[in-house]
Amino acid sequence: MKYFATLLFLFIISSAPIPMCAQVKDSISKEMGLPSKDSVVNKNDEFYTNPLSDYNEAYYVVNRLNDQIGLPPTSFNLRTPQATLEHFVLSARNNDFQDAIHAMNFNLMPKTLTEEDAITLAKKLYFVINQRTNINWDGVSDRPDGQVDISTTTNQAIAGKPRRSVVFGEVALGDRDIVFRVQRVRYKDYGALWLISANTVDNIEPLYQEYGPRKLDLMMPDWARITFLGIPVWKVAGTLILLLLAYFFGRVLTYLFRKLFHRSKKIWINHIANKLARPAGLLFGTLFFYVTLDQLISLSGGLANIVYTSLIVLMIGSVTWFVTSFVDYLMTYIAENKIGDVSEEENEEARKMLTYISVARRVVTFAIVVIGGYIIISQFRALEKVGISLLASAGVVTVILGIAAQNTLGNIFAGLQIAITRPLRVGDTVIIKDEWGHVEEIGFTYLVVRTWDLRRLVIPLKWVISNIFENWSMTSSHQIRPIVIHADYRLDVPKVRQKFEELLEASEEWDRESPPVLQVVDTSDKSIQLRALCSAKDVNAAWNLHCELREALVAYICELEEGTYLTRERIDLQSASEAK
Repeated sequence: MKYFATLLFLFIISSAPIPMCAQVKDSISKEMGLPSKDSVVNKNDEFYTNPLSDYNEAYYVVNRLNDQIGLPPTSFNLRTPQATLEHFVLSARNNDFQDAIHAMNFNLMPKTLTEEDAITLAKKLYFVINQRTNINWDGVSDRPDGQVDISTTTNQAIAGKPRRSVVFGEVALGDRDIVFRVQRVRYKDYGALWLISANTVDNIEPLYQEYGPRKLDLMMPDWARITFLGIPVWKVAGTLILLLLAYFFGRVLTYLFRKLFHRSKKIWINHIANKLARPAGLLFGTLFFYVTLDQLISLSGGLANIVYTSLIVLMIGSVTWFVTSFVDYLMTYIAENKIGDVSEEENEEARKMLTYISVARRVVTFAIVVIGGYIIISQFRALEKVGISLLASAGVVTVILGIAAQNTLGNIFAGLQIAITRPLRVGDTVIIKDEWGHVEEIGFTYLVVRTWDLRRLVIPLKWVISNIFENWSMTSSHQIRPIVIHADYRLDVPKVRQKFEELLEASEEWDRESPPVLQVVDTSDKSIQLRALCSAKDVNAAWNLHCELREALVAYICELEEGTYLTRERIDLQSASEAK
């Protein structure tokens, strides 16, 4: 149901009506016949050359203007960018394309272009604008000089240079962006007027090939083109049907993936099927919905931008989810099945490899998420421009990274430093903050230490790099531990030393790498201090041997002459007469 809920959300937001200031109503299919995708412009036709002549900063001076259809009637208001766009949109909406063509500049079209061809081009342009462009009418000037009025606190006029070109839309076509413009042109004594630019008109045919009507648009009869809230009902019904088909398509693929991979005798294939089936089903279900919707139904204006951009974002998210799940499982599988037991401290190679895998797993996952996030942001032109502006400003980036992400980035770089320099590894025995334990996990920004009493210490990696800690198995798991015993001055130390050697020889925990040593290392007014050294293959064995020998030595000293050589307090008592 998660697939269906996600796709249903996209359908709901795509079906919501959009304000008139942001789009042109979807009325083409109802009020006019849709032109075919056959081009009215033949590459073999004789084209006009660029008619620009003298330079003028207020307008483009041309020596020819729309010879194919004639000059626009003086009754048409084409004196401002907004007036020209309104004339084109309103005329096209009313299916009056004989008037709409006079808002277009055909100077780059073939000489043989007829009025019918010009009308066809106007229909195609209106369809593309209706499908893919949100006209920001507030940004289109209503002044002859093309400037946007700016209010000031003093209500004084602001002087500025006139504009010869105003952008009112932008559409992606392959690997380039097609910019829609209205331009101010002047032809002889006819005066300056604003027209949809010749370059925009020149790109109508390739744009219509890309964004023209889909198969159902051309097949749908007139009686089925009933609209509700400005949206054709058949498009709502068709989109809902495709949504349901996409949902079931994704569910079926998920089922088939699991069935197919579960038949394998290899355990890792069975596990990876459970891990990747759901993201794969979501990806292919979304892809099915995107392709079928794009091929069968054309959506309008901001509606199309929302739907197609959302679907692309969902597909990118699905791919990111799929890849991160695959990397996570691959790393986990290698750690669990291809690496030895890290609980054995002498297995240094296994602990080193597990450390590399632990850090690499998170670094790769982070990189994939960042790349996926960047691709998603790139689908939104406004966010992309904001991102570029921020990156261009080194000061802003420095402040953001220095304040907002200082600790996070510090921990990330500390993790990379730990992976490279290896001051500790997974499985190492360490003493951190006076706590003894084993390194259980090296995360992306933190370290987990399992203490001897099974508690977990979560420590930021930045702290590990910046502070002193003990690593008892950094270069070798071999360890020597001291046994300290206090005894009376009269103790026969050689006899105790001999006993210690006998105990050490009899113990299976002794690794025989360090010889038995028992020495008097200190004295006090009450006792002497004995230190016996014992070695073992690792920390755990050394601890057990240490406790075992301490218990045996204490028992031996207690048995010598019934505890005569235990530490004691001596008091010299004298009689009163002797004291006098």
